[in-house]
Amino acid sequence: MNFHILTLFPDMVMDGLGTSITGRAMDSGAISVEAIDIRAYSRDKHRHVDDAPYGGGAGMVMQPGPVCEAYEDLCARTGKKPRVLYMTPQGRVFNQSIAEELAKEEDLVFLCGHYEGIDERALELIVTDHLSVGDFVLTGGELPAMVMIDCISRLVPGVLNNEVSAEEESFHDNLLEYPQYTRPEVFRGMAVPEVLLSGHHKNIEEWRRQQSIKRTLERRPDLLAGARLTLKEHKYLDSLGQGEGGIGQLEEILESYAESAGSGEAAPRIKRRAMAAAKKLLASGECTLEDVKSFYKVCSLKIKWLKHK
Repeated sequence: MNFHILTLFPDMVMDGLGTSITGRAMDSGAISVEAIDIRAYSRDKHRHVDDAPYGGGAGMVMQPGPVCEAYEDLCARTGKKPRVLYMTPQGRVFNQSIAEELAKEEDLVFLCGHYEGIDERALELIVTDHLSVGDFVLTGGELPAMVMIDCISRLVPGVLNNEVSAEEESFHDNLLEYPQYTRPEVFRGMAVPEVLLSGHHKNIEEWRRQQSIKRTLERRPDLLAGARLTLKEHKYLDSLGQGEGGIGQLEEILESYAESAGSGEAAPRIKRRAMAAAKKLLASGECTLEDVKSFYKVCSLKIKWLKHK
């Protein structure tokens, strides 16, 4: 994975990324990072890259020429036209799903603006993605670029010593990470959960999964709608007080579906088969509970429509 950063402050990004895990990844060759100084492409003898905005207003705007020429020179050197990510609070808010998507690219360009931003013509000519780290304003795009590169790098093979850790950390399956513990076994009267000392890997895995579900419900319940949980895990979520919209609602939807599809003694059998199918779908991780509920709702409506046609 090759990261190219178009910036006015190359030392800032290289010093920051050259340490810790990303620094080691650069040394090993797992990733490469280069900071391209936009000022080097200024035609002004004082290396100015900004000017007053047309129409008036406060601040200065980065000129399109140096930005475009910096990118075009990169394309000429590499023989590619890489994806260009512009760091702006007006963009999509960066998240783990976007990081996973970007980690599949061979080259990524991060365009870091300053002052009041960059001339719109440069953005229209070279930018492919507008990305943000949140609904707030920073002095430049370097910090957001470093945050995104750190996140994306962790998904590149060879960057982390333990490849599994990148998959099991926060936001895997739309769930927050479970709590972690290390020595000592007891600290200020607080003991490590007994299950973690048991050596029973299946029980430990189940406990961690449940803790992830519980923590997500407590801290980021908005993520649960997209979480891929098994039927058993949905029942656990219901037991925590989620209740509405969970397994209880699925039961009602399947009841309605079974009554639409059959009658008398056939309905309970249809419902059991539908529940078994739902269980397999959820266990596969290919769909969410909301997907399953929507599917059977549509099936019920279609059957009713066909009967009354």
